[in-house]
Amino acid sequence: MIQIEVKNVFKSFKDVKAVRGISLAIPQGEFVALLGPNGAGKTTLVEMMEGLKKTDSGEILIQGKTWHKNENELRKIIGLSLQETRFAEKLSVFETLRLFASFFGLGDERVVEIIELTGLQSKQKSMTGTLSGGQRQRLALAVALLNNPQILFLDEPTTGLDPHSRLDLWHILKSLKEHGKTTLILTTHYMEEAESLCDHIIIIDEGKILREGKLEDLLDENSHNLDELFINLTGKTLNENYERF
Repeated sequence: MIQIEVKNVFKSFKDVKAVRGISLAIPQGEFVALLGPNGAGKTTLVEMMEGLKKTDSGEILIQGKTWHKNENELRKIIGLSLQETRFAEKLSVFETLRLFASFFGLGDERVVEIIELTGLQSKQKSMTGTLSGGQRQRLALAVALLNNPQILFLDEPTTGLDPHSRLDLWHILKSLKEHGKTTLILTTHYMEEAESLCDHIIIIDEGKILREGKLEDLLDENSHNLDELFINLTGKTLNENYERF
């Protein structure tokens, strides 16, 4: 079953053509990495998939439905975690999750399950303002997973985290992958993250898809790893500082 279908989508901001005729299809249960330097168009593309931005032309279908006609229904089946998620600092971790759970009509039982899944048991009574960067990212992921989403969007979820915290989040995501029901769309600046977590790699630059497929199918004699492939295709590294779209 195809979960997300993008059909010849274009999006511009004044003189900047952020997305230029992108088409792709993502099946159920697949973990997909979107890679591209800042300014490549990947964030704009994901925000259109999430229903946060409208296309200029083309069509995006989520389980065969459009955001224009089915927004309320689609909001119930997706979870998303943005790169910078802010929480009310005077609420505890448990209170924060209870608040977001109430939006989906979920009770404390689901909150307890998510706290255990994301390893936040020792911090459930702590105010969110006292959490470390890694703990805040765990909380953001916990919020995104509350409604047991069929489609999960994560925008650079481990940026700025120490290696231990990054591995903790990878472990949580790998446990989701083992169940095979959640579809993940991940944007990341860490090649090893894409290699470790994702089945399918999509490399985007200047608003277009340059290459996509399974990692082993993308590599050749000139590109022995994902870093080399990315540089050969784009002439850039993921960490070059371009304006973000």
